[in-house]
Amino acid sequence: MAEYTDHDGGAGAKVPALSDSDDDDEQWQWLEDANENNLKVTCLFCDWFVQIIVLLKELDDYGYIKMINYIRRVKCSGQSLSELSEGSLPWESDVFLRPALQDDPLLQIGMVFCGANDSVGMLQRAQAAEERAQHSEEALARAMDDLHKLKLLAQGLVLNADVGRCTGTLGAVTDLREDEDEAYFSSYSHYSIHEEMLKDKVRTESYRDFMYLNPEVFKDKVVLDVGCGTGILSMFAARAGAKLVIGVDQSEIIYQSMDIVRSNQLEGIVTLIKGKIEEVKLPIEKVDIIISEWMGYFLLFESMLDSVLYARDLYLAEGGSVYPDRCTISLIAVGDTEKHQSRIAFWDNVYGFKMECMKKAVVPEAVVEVLKRETLISEPAVIQAIDCNAVSLSELEFASDFCLKITDSTDCTAIAGYFDIFFDRDCSNKVMFSTGAHVDQTHWKQTVFLLERPIPVQAGEELQGRITVRKNRKDPRSLFITFDLQDKKQTYTLQ
Repeated sequence: MAEYTDHDGGAGAKVPALSDSDDDDEQWQWLEDANENNLKVTCLFCDWFVQIIVLLKELDDYGYIKMINYIRRVKCSGQSLSELSEGSLPWESDVFLRPALQDDPLLQIGMVFCGANDSVGMLQRAQAAEERAQHSEEALARAMDDLHKLKLLAQGLVLNADVGRCTGTLGAVTDLREDEDEAYFSSYSHYSIHEEMLKDKVRTESYRDFMYLNPEVFKDKVVLDVGCGTGILSMFAARAGAKLVIGVDQSEIIYQSMDIVRSNQLEGIVTLIKGKIEEVKLPIEKVDIIISEWMGYFLLFESMLDSVLYARDLYLAEGGSVYPDRCTISLIAVGDTEKHQSRIAFWDNVYGFKMECMKKAVVPEAVVEVLKRETLISEPAVIQAIDCNAVSLSELEFASDFCLKITDSTDCTAIAGYFDIFFDRDCSNKVMFSTGAHVDQTHWKQTVFLLERPIPVQAGEELQGRITVRKNRKDPRSLFITFDLQDKKQTYTLQ
């Protein structure tokens, strides 16, 4: 009898240990008794050993199992096996996968033959399985990419509706109830915000110079000051020669403004009214000039221009003008690795812990801050120009392609936005001011959109992209700003 190697690698055992069960012990005992009694056992394969070996080589694992169970059940001879044709085999039915004999030794040791003879086939099947797994991984990656694109598309549909939508669906601040807008007006009731604006010399002196240097524009005119605050612009207009100035403001600061006007003996020219411009009734049907300091961060934040346009369409006389009459929004590239490291890359390793998931919350928030001039790495590009005498409410939401000409070879870590203001129409002395980082700073600072991953740039090349600006439907005073830059899309909030 042939010898087999046991699990410990030793040789010499006459038969393998098939099972530790009592039934097996009984089977071995039966074999020993049969041997002692010279009991003859018929061998299934003795006469046709060669033919059987050939047949075994052609079978896979399942084929071998079926064949053994078939032989056990029908008790066929080697002769009948050798006479089988090359066509279908009698044991092809899955019925023969069920063992005919419990703990059949042939099923346990016979797999050695199939395993040895089918090693090439097993390798081929393994390779095929590996290829299928690779294809599955590639399909999953494509599916994840498609899912990401679908997410961006859905985000665009929700946050960035088509430019051509009608005015009534824009979520204009004119539609906000008083209780919904209370926080906004309450923020302007405290003196500190007005102090900050009044101390902004670029802002305040530009308005003053526009009016004082162009008295012919204001002489004997009726002026409406939308969102008059402390009344500083109303008093400038009165000093410039206006015959009547009406100031409107919803915040509680209006009561201090009334005292200020009286303190400067201008109550005969300046009339102040508390309330929203959309709700109050003016003591006059038409005005010649509308002045307002309505600009917010990135120009359009707070959407106060909506109220100015409402007043323009309702109260401005033919031939009259809104001031400032023109404004632009510009973008510029920023290269500030140190700041990017402290705000974005910081989350890669926080005291030895990975916190990259925090970037999903950090990156989408636009940052309002003063940029260092040396961090500007491109020429500015105007993305939107607004004519305040002609623009419609729907045009305050827009999409624009941009191209930034790079001036320094470095990493672009952010895109910054700012605006310029112009007092041009009918002015003999034109006045303008900028809120960019290249000039004296204003309280508007710059609006910075940090990139999750810096973009390497070279001097002289152009960084191209697309920007989409939309109001938040739930809060029309805040903005959603989306950048498409180098096949990547990121939406920022300004609120």
